[in-house]
Amino acid sequence: MRVTKSLIAVIDVDGTLIDSNYHHALAWYRALRSVGEIWPVWQLHRLIGMGGDQLVTALGGEDLERRVGDRAREQQGREADALLDEMAPLPGARDLLLAIKERGHRLVLASSGKERHVDAFLDKLDARDIADDWTSSADVEASKPAPDLLHVALKKLGAPPDAASVMVGDSVWDVEAAKRAGMPAIVVRSGGFGDDELRDAGAIALYDTPRDLVKALDDTPLA
Repeated sequence: MRVTKSLIAVIDVDGTLIDSNYHHALAWYRALRSVGEIWPVWQLHRLIGMGGDQLVTALGGEDLERRVGDRAREQQGREADALLDEMAPLPGARDLLLAIKERGHRLVLASSGKERHVDAFLDKLDARDIADDWTSSADVEASKPAPDLLHVALKKLGAPPDAASVMVGDSVWDVEAAKRAGMPAIVVRSGGFGDDELRDAGAIALYDTPRDLVKALDDTPLA
């Protein structure tokens, strides 16, 4: 697929470019345990990629959110802080950003993570001079799977919600948010979701790593 029209690439950072999903699952486990709640890590992992403002309710309903939500989120941030040094760029992550820019597309890194975490990831990727802009939790109220974050990402570049764009993510929550925002979604498998789940959610293409996507970029809308 060869496309000459310039697009906006909206790329998820946490889990798509940075290998962090399983760290976040462990951080949520420890955070919930600190407030007296024990949940299997596999259940937590299934929700990683969904915003923390929605994760607790999705896990245990309104009662769990009411009892421990705020405390768990605050502690999860601290637990994630302790694991930041172990979170590293996935193979080809920075190369993907460069390849997209070399093809003339605009690039915004979309994250609903805490500002301090986004700053750390930007440094790990050495991406501040590559990306046109980026987001954090300070920019949006409703996180994925709501489409708000993607709309904010486009707005950062002065683009309307219906601007020609493509999302790159790693979870069914990314794909669902992209679908609601009217964007096609390309997925890397670092989120740990099954191919069938991702395709059923609406992913148009799947790749093992950002490096694999770079190699196949000319076969995507980001050619």
